[in-house]
Amino acid sequence: MTKKSDASKSPCPCGGARPYPECCGRWHEGPQALQAPTAEALMRSRYSAFVLDKLPYLLATWHPSTRPETLEPNPPGLKWLGLQIKTAADQDADHATVEFVARSRQDGRASRMHELSRFVREGGTWFYVDGDLN
Repeated sequence: MTKKSDASKSPCPCGGARPYPECCGRWHEGPQALQAPTAEALMRSRYSAFVLDKLPYLLATWHPSTRPETLEPNPPGLKWLGLQIKTAADQDADHATVEFVARSRQDGRASRMHELSRFVREGGTWFYVDGDLN
């Protein structure tokens, strides 16, 4: 007999120590939505949103000056493999960078996205602005 899985205990896609609902899930939905307290927390929540195809969240947390009009869901066969935060640095109270590597596989082919992302805080809310691929 197999034990029913408990979604509240599911690991967070970002690799955080807490289950998804207590980690990135709290930023994706509910009263705390969009209120990630740091640029790194926003980066982690955006990675999880990419994994889970939470496209409205991704658009809402993208700064309006660089936000695309739409995003496409993950293509069939894409599997996200993990996130590694290399550095997170505050430039000042409202500007920060996060360097990360996101790994994925599609149709048996592995891929890495290595980016230095820029974030800005406006009205107390952090937004992804843009990034440089390495």
